[in-house]
Amino acid sequence: MGSDSEILNRELAKLSDEDLLSCSKEELINRLRKEESDKMSALIQRGRLIKEVNKQLQGHLLEIRELKAINQRLQEENQELRDLCCFLDDDRLKVKKLAREWQLFGHHAAKVMREDLGGYLKKLADLERMQDGLVKENMDLKELCLVLEEECVSRSDSSPGGSTELNLPCMVARDLGDGSSSTGSVGSPDQLHLRRV
Repeated sequence: MGSDSEILNRELAKLSDEDLLSCSKEELINRLRKEESDKMSALIQRGRLIKEVNKQLQGHLLEIRELKAINQRLQEENQELRDLCCFLDDDRLKVKKLAREWQLFGHHAAKVMREDLGGYLKKLADLERMQDGLVKENMDLKELCLVLEEECVSRSDSSPGGSTELNLPCMVARDLGDGSSSTGSVGSPDQLHLRRV
């Protein structure tokens, strides 16, 4: 009996022909039904596992699709950013070139302005020297006019007859200068009349 229970505990496929012959029909039927029940349970369990695996696979496939969509969007954004970087880099190069040109223009303009300013300062200095010379010349002429006027006054005061031939040159000189004399210009009838007197 002990040997029969050990035989039943072993799988049917692992039993030898002698062991199978030593078992009764009822034992073999029970063993066969038990094995069929175990196989059915295993198949059910396997189906459940396959279903669970398929469910997980579906979830993974959905995640893969979502990740692919995200990856595609990121690639598009990456390409847009690359294009934007290229555009900004081109603008940077253009601005750098323009800044360099403006810098060169500024240096050239400053050089020209310095040269022009130097020329203007030189001209201004020349004009100031000319003005100083004219002022000095005018002062000398004024002093000369004052001296001549004093001489004329002294001559007229020293003459006993007042308006005589001695003071005529002074009157003529004044008449030639500013026209303040009432005797007219040289060679006028007034001058001839004075000479006759």
